Amino acid sequence: MAATPRRTPGPVRGWFGGRAEAQRAEAQAAKDAAAAAFYELDTAQRDLRISIETITAVDDSPAARRAVADFEALGRRIDEVSQRYIQAVDAHDLDRDDLEASVAGRARAELSAAKDELVGVKKELDRFGGSLGPLLGKAETQLARLAPAVERARQSLLAASNALDAVRESGLKADDLAARLAALSPELTKLNQGAGQHGVPQTLQRAERVQREAEAIRAAASKLPEKAAEIDHRLVSLRTRAQALTTRAGQVEPVLSELRRRFSAACWQDLQQVPEQAAENVRQAERKLSEAQTARDAQRWPDATSLLSTVRALLNSTDEAVSAAGDRLQRLNAVQKDPQQEIDRTRFAIRDAQRLAMTGRTTPDPRHARPLDESVARLDRAITTLEGRHPDYWHFLTETEAVRQTVTRVVNQIREERGGAH
Repeated sequence: MAATPRRTPGPVRGWFGGRAEAQRAEAQAAKDAAAAAFYELDTAQRDLRISIETITAVDDSPAARRAVADFEALGRRIDEVSQRYIQAVDAHDLDRDDLEASVAGRARAELSAAKDELVGVKKELDRFGGSLGPLLGKAETQLARLAPAVERARQSLLAASNALDAVRESGLKADDLAARLAALSPELTKLNQGAGQHGVPQTLQRAERVQREAEAIRAAASKLPEKAAEIDHRLVSLRTRAQALTTRAGQVEPVLSELRRRFSAACWQDLQQVPEQAAENVRQAERKLSEAQTARDAQRWPDATSLLSTVRALLNSTDEAVSAAGDRLQRLNAVQKDPQQEIDRTRFAIRDAQRLAMTGRTTPDPRHARPLDESVARLDRAITTLEGRHPDYWHFLTETEAVRQTVTRVVNQIREERGGAH
């Protein structure tokens, strides 16, 4: 906006009276009012320009770009109105001694019109400023977050560096964490260069990203001694477990011998490979344990952890296979001695399910009755396998277990349906 012309004091005039002096006074009042409107508009435009600059420093959205364009259009409108005001001021010297009443009246009219235009465009500017509230609020919020975010990033980097130093002093290398920390160095350089070069949103995102990564490095470094101790403990524990399984695996063969001597082939043939497979699994676990020890000594923590997980899986499967042989003999002994206990247990489960299926009904739902009836028939067929010189006790046990599983599914189905009905 162009500067308003200065008013220069005129000569002291005497009292002339009459209409000319009254018109001069009115024109001067109109000039003063126009000047006040001009300065109010200029001040409002300057304040709004600061708001626009705040928004553009942070926001490059379509809404922000539209706001800039609208402000520029208003600026052109303000320039036009201001120019007409200045022209009206320059066109009339209200301090002339010979100012005619008609000239003073024309000056008053032009200056009043200029003031009205200035006030009008000021109202437009105020309305536009009010519409900037959401954009300006968002921009000011981001600017307020900027310095603290950058400082938090720097402090997190320092904490990560200190944590790494402490880990190294304890004898751990943490090379992978050191490499991750070194990779953040270019990001710190950009943070130090500031938002003026890289933009406020980008700098905020960078600061938050650096803080997260640095915090992750610090946390990993602080947990490293604990992880090393945990791996050492797992190495000792799994080595002890492997030795114990070696002893237990050696006891499977006598169990198999008793199974072969006392029961039909169907009761033990699926266990034939257990001793050999258990021994192989233990040997493989011991090789993996040796590799895990080497990885731990080299401080390759992910490798050591992965290898120990493999060892644990091998020993778990071996434990299950070795236990299966002993469990098989125990269950076969029990059913050979008293098969009726297994029969009664299964029949009780069927009858209990049948009572549940009939609760509140005169006839059972076929979806429930059919599998329960089939379970009764299946149990009867299983009982017949106990007849003869070489009863297949294992088939009998697997059949009764399957019957009970079917009955349990029916019971669960009934309860879910009745629960849903409520």
